[in-house]
Amino acid sequence: MRWRCFPLLVSLASASAPALSARALGQTVVSAPPRALRFDLTAIPATRDSFVFTFRGTERGYAVWQYEIASLEGSQQVLYTAHSEFEPVEEEQLRVVLNRLTGEPISTFHHIDLFSPATDTVMVEHDLEVKRGEIAGRRRVGRRGGEVKIIPVSKPLPSGAVLSDYALFAAAVTNALPGDSLGIPAYSEFGDSLATLSFVAEAPATIQVPAGRFDVLPLVSGGFRVFVTRTAPRRVVKGQTLDGSFTFELAGTGPVIPSPPRPD
Repeated sequence: MRWRCFPLLVSLASASAPALSARALGQTVVSAPPRALRFDLTAIPATRDSFVFTFRGTERGYAVWQYEIASLEGSQQVLYTAHSEFEPVEEEQLRVVLNRLTGEPISTFHHIDLFSPATDTVMVEHDLEVKRGEIAGRRRVGRRGGEVKIIPVSKPLPSGAVLSDYALFAAAVTNALPGDSLGIPAYSEFGDSLATLSFVAEAPATIQVPAGRFDVLPLVSGGFRVFVTRTAPRRVVKGQTLDGSFTFELAGTGPVIPSPPRPD
């Protein structure tokens, strides 16, 4: 996800980018967690948040996350969109539709262009929908020589399961309290596998980022830590690898810019 989008969801060579694999985001198979992890999407405000990326002390890119809320007949949706660039190896776009009332995923589109000389892969993309207990659609993988491989996707999705991306864009609206260890089944969009998305909540803290000073709850998921506000408006204000080599920080917030309809 670079962000988110940042290079967080795809594994690149560690020397080229701070990408996080699904394992690094906490999607590892573990024994039954003490408590179930839950996401209250009704607590997500309509907002447009900008982040800056730092890698080994040098600013390397940016991300813009946007949350739009739509009222439909008998339901509500959250549209999460994101764009990020991480110089010089990656650019990402993400569009996720969620049921705001139940917290369930509806669809996810994620496109990543890769510029690293360390890999022959120059593009990865998934376009998936959740219907009747199944997540289905396709993946595309582009190679440096111009070949594009299309991979059909069709996999059962257990009731209550979320997407692995919730580890970032929904981290601010969990039921986590200090000291909690929580988990939930999660589908890895690029890995095409089901595992456990887990969070461990650390002691509350106060941190300074470019957008200001915030009282936060740090949440650790695998090899990554996110810092989320403890009161409304609920948002992610910082994230970093546990070794501190890669960091993203909230730089500013603003009004929503309506997203254009997705082409058919």
